[in-house]
Amino acid sequence: MILDLSTVACIRFYSLITAREVEIRLGARLLLAPCSFTVNPGDRIGLVGRNGAGKTTLTKILAGDGLPSSGEVTRSGHVGYLPQDPRTGDLHVLAKDRILSARGLDQIIADLRMAEERMASPDKEIAEKAGRRWTALDEAFHREGGYSAESEAGSIALSLGLAPKVLDQPLETLSGGQRRRVELARILFQGSSTCGLIVISHDAALLDRCANKIFYLDANRSTIDIYNLGWTAYLQQREIDERRRKREQANAEKQAGALKAQADRMRYKATKARAAQSMDKRAARILDSIVEGGGREKVARIRFPDPVPCGKTPLMAHGLSKSYGSSEIFTDVDLAIDRGSRVVILGLNGAGKTTLLRLLSGIEAGDTGRVELGHGARLGYYAQEHETLDVTRTVLENMQSASPDLAESQVRSLLGSFLFIGDDVFKPAGVLSGGEKTRLALACLVVSGANVLLLDEPTNNLDPASRAEILEALGRYEGAVVLVTHDDGAVEALNPERVLLLPDGVEDLWRPDYLDLIALA
Repeated sequence: MILDLSTVACIRFYSLITAREVEIRLGARLLLAPCSFTVNPGDRIGLVGRNGAGKTTLTKILAGDGLPSSGEVTRSGHVGYLPQDPRTGDLHVLAKDRILSARGLDQIIADLRMAEERMASPDKEIAEKAGRRWTALDEAFHREGGYSAESEAGSIALSLGLAPKVLDQPLETLSGGQRRRVELARILFQGSSTCGLIVISHDAALLDRCANKIFYLDANRSTIDIYNLGWTAYLQQREIDERRRKREQANAEKQAGALKAQADRMRYKATKARAAQSMDKRAARILDSIVEGGGREKVARIRFPDPVPCGKTPLMAHGLSKSYGSSEIFTDVDLAIDRGSRVVILGLNGAGKTTLLRLLSGIEAGDTGRVELGHGARLGYYAQEHETLDVTRTVLENMQSASPDLAESQVRSLLGSFLFIGDDVFKPAGVLSGGEKTRLALACLVVSGANVLLLDEPTNNLDPASRAEILEALGRYEGAVVLVTHDDGAVEALNPERVLLLPDGVEDLWRPDYLDLIALA
């Protein structure tokens, strides 16, 4: 299983995966120099590296959803892939049918229902043909586990926190967290007693619990360092390795420098010119052999906008309610956001946290109630799944849409501070990693002048260094913030004044013991 969690991609596999001389390029940019490795059932691999290093691209290739620039990947059996973005496939299907589709049961059940309808036809020939069709389908249904398989799927879903009523809802009505759990349940429903796991995550506690190997994708060196170690031991060994590389680099540079200095002293003597040239070549070979690495990785200089002036209460909501079909999300929610105030929204997955932010931002309308903007209000909305980005347009085009008054040179300078440099600005937003999309969406916020930020899981997908940047920026921001997060560090950085509990809509003053609810959410 390959999980792209970053806050989590994941591959679950019941087979051997072999990569032979696999090279990955994105345009002219080398993400991974040719490398070979094998992943075995029973391996629990943490795939780590900074945002944009190529982790998601590599997992797609290993899962068979992409091709390397050169080399090959072979798989001897089934691979289940949970992508970082669960918005894939037909979102109109029911959650339970999505899970059952792992064994083809959803289609068999649909065909059975259609055959039953035709069996009631007054046309005897049609009815008899439908009866034979129903018998064949029923046999196929039982071969795949039948009603016990449906029960198994329900049990798996329940173990992942998906209640039976959630399974009867279309995927489009579920939260991002619920859809991700549905996809994970689908992979688990494929079933096997022995499987391997590759997980992408920046969650150190998760990696410490589950990983028995670490693949470190080094963006500076465009290579994978493989550690047959758990997370804690890997961190210690990697530090040792980086110190060793720095020593080797310093020694090589010193040796090359001595050769060049000697060559400089000799080159003007006719009898020693050839020897000097030879020394120059040796020095060049030594310098070429140095593998750059261990240096400080670049970190995006993340910041939030300088808020434009506004009235005392820039955002108010009165009696908001929202349902999807027969599923009621929340009812009669009131909220008033004062200038510079800080509010956290808490609730379990599916309680409507993201939905409420969408209603407050004006992207979606409530079934009842209204949202009012106060004098001078300017909202900035960060969407958990980056819906505010146009994935068909380039990084530069997205940024220009957000900042039409800025010259291209100013836009590119701002993008550079978020680590979009050179030709990176011409990449379509759709090919960006989750962390890169997060950086782009945050960059678009910077030019908004927003005095109220609606932030939906802003630290998801970020590597530790980028997360630290956003937490610092959150603490410095002088405007109002409404925050949805599963990251207790983000809440502590915000230092909220109030909390809104969903789905009941109860508002309370913030207390430290509310931090315990964040992990449960």
